[in-house]
Amino acid sequence: MCLIPMKSRVPLSLIGWLILSGVLVAQTVPEAPTQSTQNSAGTPPTAPTETKPQESPASSSNEKSEAPAPKLETPPGADQSAERDPASTIRIGVNEVPVIFTVTDKHGRYIKGLKKDDFRVLDDRKPVDQIRSFRSETDLPLQVGLLIDASNSVRDRFKFEQESAVEFLNSVIRPRYDLAFVVGFDATPDVTQDFTDSGELLAKGVRALRPGGGTAMFDAIYYACRDKLLKHEQSGPVRRAIILLSDGEDNLSHVTREEAIEMAQRAEVIVYTISTNVTGSKGKGDKVLERIADATGGRAFFPFQIRDVADAFASIQDELRSQYAMVYHPPDLIADGRYRTIEIVATREKSLRVRARKGYYAPKP
Repeated sequence: MCLIPMKSRVPLSLIGWLILSGVLVAQTVPEAPTQSTQNSAGTPPTAPTETKPQESPASSSNEKSEAPAPKLETPPGADQSAERDPASTIRIGVNEVPVIFTVTDKHGRYIKGLKKDDFRVLDDRKPVDQIRSFRSETDLPLQVGLLIDASNSVRDRFKFEQESAVEFLNSVIRPRYDLAFVVGFDATPDVTQDFTDSGELLAKGVRALRPGGGTAMFDAIYYACRDKLLKHEQSGPVRRAIILLSDGEDNLSHVTREEAIEMAQRAEVIVYTISTNVTGSKGKGDKVLERIADATGGRAFFPFQIRDVADAFASIQDELRSQYAMVYHPPDLIADGRYRTIEIVATREKSLRVRARKGYYAPKP
């Protein structure tokens, strides 16, 4: 049940829209993080550029947009723009938590057909008694952000990864139903294709990327979650995901790894990472990619051979169509903005493994 204080004066039209959407989620957007020690120069992050969908790949890669996107240090909702999506700027107290998760057996095969009684849920280490809804989500609309590391460190197999990404987007994005956007990042994130359901435009956006420069991976994740996925208008429940191709090495970001993870959790984004490390052994960057994927309920892939990159994309595609969606009432929920943990355990078989985001942030008072 959604608790809406009488003093909030939320427009009746917005309340009706939220009720019809089926699941109410508090869109609590944090203030932009302070600059981390990684910003050795002490300068503010450079605003990412966005390429309009109708532009050609050549203009996407060589010309910057005249209208810069919001800078990372400016929190969304700071200005009084009437054009923003109301759901991302109006805070409404809620007492329900949605979570999307997958279940696999000991061989990594996806298990479908389970019921809510097959699971036990702990919220902040306390048993959950009220599961409001439970369903198998094989057909939920997707909003996918493809983030490709375009720094010098990934130059070796960049072309093959581009083509694998194009094939993935063409396979997973359904016209008039799903949406995706493409961001390349080196020192700054660069939107080469905004939200679209066109496989042709997405392919142009991917092929417009050119490797070169440093790596600001955390900034790119933070920007994609906050300024793209969280702000994008939606008329009902969707599944938000980021596919991140990188070696995990970050040397230019203004936000930290944990700040990027926090933003993904607040935006309810699942992050899948595909390592571009070709050394044959896991390095420091690979551990960073594992941390990001694990904290958001995604998976980390390490295709040390080029042909394995396409297999990683295929696995992600399979997982996006093999998930469960649950909405539950958390016990003793307090609107204090505190991080609360989520643990879902499959009770039917001990060998089953549940993968979901590790927690969420309670609404702020």
